[in-house]
Amino acid sequence: MTNKKQQEETTTLKSVIELIAIIIGIIVILVFFPHSVVWNITVLLLMLSLLITVHEFGHFIAAKKFGVHVYEFAIGMGPKVIEFRRKNDPTKYTLRALPIGGFNQLAGEVMEDDEKLKKDVFMCNKPKWQRIIILIAGVCMNFLLAIIFLFILSCVWGSAEQSSIVGGVISGSSAEEVGIVEGDKILKLNGHNASNLDSLNVVNLLKRDSDINEYVIQHKDGSKDTYKVELKTYVMNAKTGETISIVTEDKPVEKILEENNLTKDDIVEKKLAGVTFDTKRKKGFVRSIKYAFSKFINTASLMFKIIFYLITGSLGLDALSGPVGMYTVIDTATNVGSASYGLYNLIYLTAYISINLGVMNILPFPAFDGGQLMFVAYEIITRKKGNQDVEAMINLIGFILIFALMILITCKDIFKLIG
Repeated sequence: MTNKKQQEETTTLKSVIELIAIIIGIIVILVFFPHSVVWNITVLLLMLSLLITVHEFGHFIAAKKFGVHVYEFAIGMGPKVIEFRRKNDPTKYTLRALPIGGFNQLAGEVMEDDEKLKKDVFMCNKPKWQRIIILIAGVCMNFLLAIIFLFILSCVWGSAEQSSIVGGVISGSSAEEVGIVEGDKILKLNGHNASNLDSLNVVNLLKRDSDINEYVIQHKDGSKDTYKVELKTYVMNAKTGETISIVTEDKPVEKILEENNLTKDDIVEKKLAGVTFDTKRKKGFVRSIKYAFSKFINTASLMFKIIFYLITGSLGLDALSGPVGMYTVIDTATNVGSASYGLYNLIYLTAYISINLGVMNILPFPAFDGGQLMFVAYEIITRKKGNQDVEAMINLIGFILIFALMILITCKDIFKLIG
């Protein structure tokens, strides 16, 4: 007995040492190797870990509220480092060595799994409305975290206009030629609603048959006009996104690079209409609340639209990003401008991914929380328990499909990175 206790203490000590080493390693990387490859990967892992832990905590607190037995709530993955139990609480709380996410293990998520427990503590035996709340609680926590982060961003750095009101028109552009002016509001682009900047950016990614954009514009006096605008090639700063020049026969890309003392790696070429938008940020408590909720609603609805565009084929898989693509985004976001601006981008990206994670999880697809909700809906409609073997098989197929999609997207991101 003594040997077993000593062995457990040795194992715990070893895990604690490993955890301390990992924490010191993370601190060293973040402080002494900023914006390096290993720094970007570490930041990405910490970001995903936060979002996953918050999601799992949502399921946890809802399960506890309704009396579902929770075997374990863990922060991190891998070997256990610290384990404790609260008084009169059967749940085991653990801190694990690898800071990559977390999990909580609920009794009876699918079926009764422990003969020692009372039947009323299994999730599968709880009223259906309680099971639904437990399932959506993780998504709600991701949404709440995003709203809080967006509110903080607006309070500290301010927020820009979200509506697609034209802030300026580039001289010599197609937009100027057709008569679009500052203050005009874009209502539709190529037949799609584009009344806010997020929607406008996504519609610009959709497949098109020609280099002609059709805009439905509302002027300051309330009148509306439709304009057909030819897209021209612009040279943009690869880091800041600022417009350098329009490409013309008299002014090809090579001449623009020479005049501005730039190389091919410093620029990107984009086909644009020549319309710009107001990016000035304003602060204010009430404004920050409005911004947080409006930005959240716009982003969430936009993600549903993106899914629709992907299903209909209007948007290609190039619009999606896996871990490699996310790494590239973090590298770009934190390397632009000052350290303060990099922090702003990082918090915004975390809020954006948190909304993304919530939307994806609520989809009625096997292996997602939304897929589990469909099983509950089946029980409500048929008034009988679902076949647990069939549900397990459907979830397995869902996991395989998701894993295959992630491999495909990751390969695409790698080829784009090395290409």
